Amino acid sequence: MPVKATASDAAERAMRSTLLTLSHRKSLGNLATRVPITRPMVRRFISGETLEEALPAIRALHAQGLGTSVDVLGESVSAEADARAAAGRYPAVLDTLAANGLDRNVSLKPTQMGLGISPELATETIGGIVAKVMELDGFVRIDMEDHTTTDATLAVWRAIRPAGAGDRTKGDVGVVLQAALRRSEDDVEGIIAERGRVRLCKGAYKEPASVAYQDKADVDAAYERLMLKLMREGNYVGLATHDVRLIKRAIEVAKAEGIARDSFEFQMLFGIRRDLQEQLVASGWNVRTYVPFGSQWYPYFMRRLAERPANVSFILRSLWRERGKS
Repeated sequence: MPVKATASDAAERAMRSTLLTLSHRKSLGNLATRVPITRPMVRRFISGETLEEALPAIRALHAQGLGTSVDVLGESVSAEADARAAAGRYPAVLDTLAANGLDRNVSLKPTQMGLGISPELATETIGGIVAKVMELDGFVRIDMEDHTTTDATLAVWRAIRPAGAGDRTKGDVGVVLQAALRRSEDDVEGIIAERGRVRLCKGAYKEPASVAYQDKADVDAAYERLMLKLMREGNYVGLATHDVRLIKRAIEVAKAEGIARDSFEFQMLFGIRRDLQEQLVASGWNVRTYVPFGSQWYPYFMRRLAERPANVSFILRSLWRERGKS
C-alpha cells in the first residue's frame, strides 16, 4: 500500500527543488565564493580550497581507517583551455597523494574535462589522467552528472578504460550510476558484463519524470534492487549512500549470502555522517570518503544541501553559534 505524502514531505521536495535550481545560478556562485561568511558554511563539506589545505583532512581519514577519493571541484567548463587546465591538475594531485602514502584514488566530473564542448576532448583529457593512474596503480572514478550526459559519459568511460581492466591490484577507471534514473537497471546489466566498477548513488540532480523516479520511496526501491544485483554479480561495487536502512540491508544480505567484505565498500561524503563512517569501519566494513577540495565549490555545496534539506538548518544553527562567540 503506497505511503501517503505528508505536508513535510511536500515541503522537503520544494526545498530540494529550489536548492537544485539555485545550484545552476553562476551569478550566485560567483558571489558566494567571494563573501567571507560562506567559508564557515562550506568547510563541513569541502576539505579546503587547495590540496595543501585538504591534506590534513585526508590524512586524518586514513588514520581512522577510512579510504579516500579526492575530487578537484569544478564542472561545466565552456572553453577548451579551461578543460585542459582542469585535467592538468590531476597528475600533480596523484603524485602528491602517492608521495604522502595516501590512496591514489581520485574522482572527476566529465563536464569539467570538456564533455560539454566535445566527447573527443573529454576522451583526450580524461585519457591523460587514466594514463597517470595506470602508472601509479591507482584508480579514477568518472562521476555521473545529469541525464543529458549519461550516454556520452559511458561512451567516454568505455573508450578510455584500459584493455583487461577489472583486476583490483592494477590501475582502473570506474563510473557512477544513479538509481533515480529509470535506465540504470539496463546500464547495470551492461557494466556487470564488462566487469566494470560501479559507484551506485541515488542521484543529486533535478530530473524530469520521464527519465527519473520522483518519489523517494521509488528511488529507494530502485537503489536496493541495483545494490543487491551489484553485490551479487558486480566487480567491487561502491555503495554510495548515507541511508542507514539501505546500509543495514546490504550488511544483512552480505552476511546471509556469504558475500565477502572485500568485494564491496560503502562510500560517503566528507563531513556527512562521520559517526556512521567510523562505526562501519569499527565493525570491519570497508568505507571510502569522497573528499572534495577547490575554489569552485558552489554547485557541489548546493547539491549537498538539496540531498538533505535538514543540512540547511544545521548550517544556520552553526553560524548562529559562531556569531555568538564573536
